[in-house]
Amino acid sequence: MAKKKKPAAKKKAPAKKNSKKTAPKKAAKKPAAKKKAPAKKAAAKSKPAPARRATTVNPYLTFNGNCEEAFNFYRSVFGGEFGYIGRFKDMPPQPGQQLSMELGNKILHVSLPISTTSILMGSDAAEEFGGTVKEGSNFSISITAPSKDEADRIFNGISAGGKVTMPMGKTFWGSYFGMCTDKFGVQWMMSFDEKPM
Repeated sequence: MAKKKKPAAKKKAPAKKNSKKTAPKKAAKKPAAKKKAPAKKAAAKSKPAPARRATTVNPYLTFNGNCEEAFNFYRSVFGGEFGYIGRFKDMPPQPGQQLSMELGNKILHVSLPISTTSILMGSDAAEEFGGTVKEGSNFSISITAPSKDEADRIFNGISAGGKVTMPMGKTFWGSYFGMCTDKFGVQWMMSFDEKPM
């Protein structure tokens, strides 16, 4: 009987060895899973940061009643479509001021994209609002800032020693906007738009 027990004991021993062999295999799988997790984190960190809006500079042209004619001509040269076109009659009514039908149909603002980064802008001058046109100096430099703080910083800097013709403030068209003439006689327009056009 003793001989019969010995073979039984030998059979149990290999079973224990097998269970020991399977345990290291399970442990080997866990480190492999841990190595994959850091790889995912590294991929998430390598994503590019969102693009920051940049300050842009565009020419702004002023006309003596023929802005629409001029911009139709520019569109025939550069192609494309007007990004915006608005007339004086589109303005909210001003207290104590009545627009003539002629002025109401004139261009308050028009924009024509001429490249992926440049926009040609313009308007008619309105004598009722103090606007005058002198050929050769009938343009402004229009700056669009990436933030309200940056718009204030540039405007305060460029207008120092010059003349503020419209202080920075919220407008009916939604921009934070101002105008000035610098101490060298150059006309500037400054704006910040929460939602760029």
